[in-house]
Amino acid sequence: MNIVLMGLMIPFIGTTAGAACVFFLKKDLKPEIQKALSGFAAGVMVAASIWSLIVPAIEQSSGMERLAFLPAFIGFWLGILFLLLLDHVVPHLHSSVNQTEGPKCSFTRTVMLVLAVTLHNIPEGMAVGVVYAGLYNGTANITAGSALALALGIAIQNFPEGAIISMPLYSEGKSKRKSFVLGTLSGAVEPVFGALTVVLAGLVVPAMPYLLSFAAGAMLYVVVEELVPEMAQGKHSNIGVIAFAVGFSLMMALDVALG
Repeated sequence: MNIVLMGLMIPFIGTTAGAACVFFLKKDLKPEIQKALSGFAAGVMVAASIWSLIVPAIEQSSGMERLAFLPAFIGFWLGILFLLLLDHVVPHLHSSVNQTEGPKCSFTRTVMLVLAVTLHNIPEGMAVGVVYAGLYNGTANITAGSALALALGIAIQNFPEGAIISMPLYSEGKSKRKSFVLGTLSGAVEPVFGALTVVLAGLVVPAMPYLLSFAAGAMLYVVVEELVPEMAQGKHSNIGVIAFAVGFSLMMALDVALG
């Protein structure tokens, strides 16, 4: 159980570390650094979606023979549609980031930014929770290494998210401490929803293939909608591509080597 609790807290630590940038940096993260972080996290999350989520979901449904793909197919689309619904309810994360610079940034816009980041963190917490639930219950072919790699990948993605909340808040006149606290709280939903997912997954074991693929669909939506535009926009987009390849290959190697 200790390894599960530690895994659930890793993404939250990433958000906290990002929010702490307000104590050390005078400006936002350099574009090159943000591209590298976004690309690396995207690579890890794509690889994790395949080997740590979709493949175990299909293997667990092997008793359905030729229809073994069906639970993964259904769960995947439920994850995509869930994130699509969120994007209609709250502003796009990358759009919100671009709107928070300059003196025109209003209180309402700041609240919407915090809400957007917080809601986008919910499916990420669920993804980590599903993986660690499968590891803890032994109901899916998930290794401790692949679960840890997934948690670390999401933590890396959360680092700039924590910074893009705390830094604009500080630039608006709020204290560094209050900006840090608000940035940190945006990631508090991840361990909460991760823990809830672990509990529910343990009670509803037959739903594990659907939950695993649901998490995969949600994560891939985030990758394509949020991370890929961040790593590709502007100059030096090749930094993001190289970081993506590094993250993907590292996650692939960890999944195989530690499996």
